[in-house]
Amino acid sequence: MNDQIPILTGAQKRVLKSRAQLLEAVIRIGQGGVTAAVLKSLDSALTQHELVKVRFADFKKERKVLAVQLAEATSSALIQQVGNVVVFFRGRIA
Repeated sequence: MNDQIPILTGAQKRVLKSRAQLLEAVIRIGQGGVTAAVLKSLDSALTQHELVKVRFADFKKERKVLAVQLAEATSSALIQQVGNVVVFFRGRIA
């Protein structure tokens, strides 16, 4: 996991939000919560796809706090939270 969290402009976030509408959630937070396996899966998905949707099947009341923790743990930007779905972005390193 890299150390730099991307800093995005409002225009960049709008573009990413529109791209995220077409995506399906690839990570699901279930009864186990945020485990090492979830973090590893999210990190891998961000490396492959840059833009990733995560669905909270459980821990719905804690999702706002957990989303921030996930972003920090994976050095990604938290783009959007809508309902029980959260969108993260981490650009590829050149």
